[in-house]
Amino acid sequence: MLFPKWTNQVPTVLAASLGVVACCAIFAIWYWASPKNFNVGYEPVQPIAYSHKLHAGELGIDCRYCHFNVERGPDAGIPPTEVCMNCHTVIRTNSPEIKKIHAAFVSGKPIPWVRVHKLADYVYFDHSAHVNKGVSCVVCHGRIDQMDVVRTVAPLSMEWCLNCHRNPAPNLRDKKLVTDLAWKPDGDPAVLGQQFMEKYHVHPSTDCSTCHR
Repeated sequence: MLFPKWTNQVPTVLAASLGVVACCAIFAIWYWASPKNFNVGYEPVQPIAYSHKLHAGELGIDCRYCHFNVERGPDAGIPPTEVCMNCHTVIRTNSPEIKKIHAAFVSGKPIPWVRVHKLADYVYFDHSAHVNKGVSCVVCHGRIDQMDVVRTVAPLSMEWCLNCHRNPAPNLRDKKLVTDLAWKPDGDPAVLGQQFMEKYHVHPSTDCSTCHR
């Protein structure tokens, strides 16, 4: 006998292991490579037809009014129903969509907004670290002020993020203008961005631990 008896189980164990690996790979591709996570153009239907084009664009409401935590922490913040009610206790109260807001407010239950921009659970991202260095909302989210329905415009992939970390200058502006989505620089944005890199001490890291903690 050339091999011990237990080696007869090797093909079975190997086949089972390969099966588990294949299932994990299929699940990872199905889940993380779906449009719900990073594909450009993902545009889910929300429980209430809220138009950023109307609110942020035509009415000029600053992003920070609703996304109140964007300058102070990792998450931008989803506006609670009370924020909507600041206006809609008196504005368009008979609208079917506004009535949904009223119903949520009375029930005390949050509106189940569908998340549009999602990073993998193993990725750490801090909104405040970017906004306070002069990175505008438009860099990652596009012209939200022109969207009736929010959709993804950037892949938010690791390569996409690293390209910005390696060369952040073109994406920088005065911190006072981060929510001015229509702003355009006078001249070369890379040259202007170099000035803001020095002014705001922008030296983004490309170490793995920066985003994977």
